[in-house]
Amino acid sequence: MPQILIEYSACLADAFDRRGFALALHPVAAELIGSALPDFKTRFRPIDDAVIGTGEATEAMVHVDLAILPGRDPELKARLGDLTLTMLCDHIKPGSGLNTQVTVEVRDIASYHKRVLTS
Repeated sequence: MPQILIEYSACLADAFDRRGFALALHPVAAELIGSALPDFKTRFRPIDDAVIGTGEATEAMVHVDLAILPGRDPELKARLGDLTLTMLCDHIKPGSGLNTQVTVEVRDIASYHKRVLTS
């Protein structure tokens, strides 16, 4: 169920431990929202072309879109967002020389269909 899409400035590729972040987040978030760990799916998209603020080359961003099935109360979603933001910042190495804006959006999935194919 949880569908996590992370867009990040390509200039952060060496500073952002993407796999480490996903592997750290999945079990903690699964416990928090009561979801099965195998249902977590995280995808990463580097952004080569973006304008942040005034467009200076020293600006970068990481944005997490975390979509979950509806029914969780706003307080739980807020805790999930805070947890995700904290863990995300822990997986971006300092010293890159970039001003990095790090954001998280937790939202309900409007419509979701799933099938698991096994071989």
